Amino acid sequence: MDAEPAVVVARGVTKRFGPRCAVDALDLDVPAGQCFGLLGPNGAGKTTTLRMVYGVTRPSSGSMRVFGRDAAAEARAVRSRLGVTLQENVQIESLSPEDNLRIFGRYHLLRDPELGRRVEALLDFLELRSHRSMPVATLSGGFRRRLSIAMSLIGEPELLVLDEPTTGLDPAVRLALWSRIRELRDRGTTVLLTTHYMDEAERLCDRVAIMSAGRAVAEGPPAELVRRHLAPRAVELDCRPDEEAALLGETGGRRLRVGSRLFVYADDAERLADRIRAGGGADARRMVIRPTDLEDVFLATTGATLEAGA
Repeated sequence: MDAEPAVVVARGVTKRFGPRCAVDALDLDVPAGQCFGLLGPNGAGKTTTLRMVYGVTRPSSGSMRVFGRDAAAEARAVRSRLGVTLQENVQIESLSPEDNLRIFGRYHLLRDPELGRRVEALLDFLELRSHRSMPVATLSGGFRRRLSIAMSLIGEPELLVLDEPTTGLDPAVRLALWSRIRELRDRGTTVLLTTHYMDEAERLCDRVAIMSAGRAVAEGPPAELVRRHLAPRAVELDCRPDEEAALLGETGGRRLRVGSRLFVYADDAERLADRIRAGGGADARRMVIRPTDLEDVFLATTGATLEAGA
């Protein structure tokens, strides 16, 4: 059976704001029914890419197609099939979550009884029922974020776009929202999200693209990216640059430095750790041996200094 066509297809997409290039010749495929993450430091072009997906921003050049349509030229047809949660909550604060959902549903031309059915279902799905009649202005950040996602789902979108959906939320609320995003994906909704949380990307995303300076510098399933770019184990320790050669010698693999913290990626991490212990002061260096993760790949591919071991 042939795979379903990609929901989002970007080819050579570039976006300039005057002399600044925010997105630079980006190629991207977001498969149907998957959760796809855009990762990158601030200014990497993630939000600009999302804005081109839902047709608010036009590419300076290249092609951005969503559901097979030109996202800029056929923006109305594209938006009718997607939902968007922005970084900032956009709600009528004097009204309740239920009223916000009903008003937003009217924008989608929904009428009762179908509108009422969807509102009730979303109040349950995002666990908003206990706060359904309270003014939005009185809600916590977590409940307001839940409401934003509920509003983006009122039209039962085929593609859900989430721009940093859990930034600033406490761990319990983040976990609850992760559960809802997984459930949506399992129902067949395609999810495209940006995040600064590498654990969020590892837990939620089937595939990720890491962006830097407007380009996709790495793309694939999170576990595959780790295998492709770095050794499986990392030794992490405090080490000044002038100590590095004497401490590590010719042992060790690729190295990444962030301030005074040194990360060494090696197939035989225990052997490397034994050498560091033999050199003394291992406790003072706060040494940690751990599996390599997506955050290491993120640092290695977005401009941090990465060196080959001697």
